[in-house]
Amino acid sequence: MRLWHWINALSITVLAITGYFIGQPLPTMPGEASDHFLMGYIRFAHFASAYVFAIGLLGRIYWAFVGNAHARELFTLPIFSAAYWRSVGVMLKWYAFLIPQPGKYVGHNPMARLAMFFGYFCLSVFMLCTGFALYGEGLGMGSWADTLFGWVIPLFGQSQDVHTWHRLGMWAMVTFIILHIYAAIREDIMG
Repeated sequence: MRLWHWINALSITVLAITGYFIGQPLPTMPGEASDHFLMGYIRFAHFASAYVFAIGLLGRIYWAFVGNAHARELFTLPIFSAAYWRSVGVMLKWYAFLIPQPGKYVGHNPMARLAMFFGYFCLSVFMLCTGFALYGEGLGMGSWADTLFGWVIPLFGQSQDVHTWHRLGMWAMVTFIILHIYAAIREDIMG
């Protein structure tokens, strides 16, 4: 599980950095364009990391089916349980320094489950769908990515809209990562 976590963290880091440069390319390089392949290398790193990320997410979903109850926590939310939502409120107060002691939980606490479901799982599926739709557009009609994800671009309207939403998703993922690191360090020190 730790190996998956850190491979996932590395792939997200590479995806965010290379994705930023794909959206905001570097200034032009001096000399002939044929002498440089910088954007090609950046795009290759982005696409390779996307494959690693996608395979990792599929592996994590598989682990939810064959692993123990804690392996399923990221994919299931007891949203109809009033006690769950009260526990989420308590954890929110804990993270905001409003109460001195949180509840004790084995596995992820209720706030972590909520954040991991929406901030990681749903956002990851969104990023993979929009990313592979853009990738399929580059590969051309009839490619595997266009066949599986060709419906995404018409859903959003046009390619540029998908680019915009994909980029906003990157910033949402960066925000989630910052909050995730904060919560992990706070729990390690205070919990």
